[in-house]
Amino acid sequence: MTNEGEKLLKELKDAIVSCQEDEAKVKAQEILKAGIDPIFTLQTVMTESARIIGEKFDNGEYFLPHLVMAGDAMMAASAILEKAIPKESNIKKVVVIATVEADMHSVGKNIVGMMLKASGFEVYDLGVDVKSSEIIRRAQELNADFIALSSLLTTTMPYQREVIDELKAYGIRDRFKVVVGGGPVRKDWADKIGADGYGKDAIEAVKVFKQLAGME
Repeated sequence: MTNEGEKLLKELKDAIVSCQEDEAKVKAQEILKAGIDPIFTLQTVMTESARIIGEKFDNGEYFLPHLVMAGDAMMAASAILEKAIPKESNIKKVVVIATVEADMHSVGKNIVGMMLKASGFEVYDLGVDVKSSEIIRRAQELNADFIALSSLLTTTMPYQREVIDELKAYGIRDRFKVVVGGGPVRKDWADKIGADGYGKDAIEAVKVFKQLAGME
């Protein structure tokens, strides 16, 4: 990549991390005009931006309003990049994605959702702080193939288990592939609660979805 391309990517990352939505949209458009691959941009800039934002929140430099504004900047830029990605129309798998109850974090979930859409999945984002019963209700209503559960707090991770336990209680566990992720989530936790898949970041998560869908 040229120096100018690297400069544009850094400027987009800086705009997102500094919560500048308008600047992020401008940089996303400039990146497309420069011929930089939008998928590469989503996989690198958005993932790195989310990591930095998360670190700033963890060390007390950022608070909830910063997360919201940075998330808005990321979503605005991602929407521009997403429109430039050719859709893989042969894939018809449906994903219901949500951040679990009592957890207000959305950045990582939003990145995964965007990248799944770019890969051709039909994605329904239920938002943040979603009760387990609502996630299951919507998954049934939409005849989903996948349920994706994000948790950014150790205190909310048990709600990932709750969704799986409720699916079992209703006798419909086998209807859905459940994939979990989030900052504190690890593979051993995913295995312990009986999840079908785990992604340590957005790039790996998309690979897991494709593998479970029989695409890789």
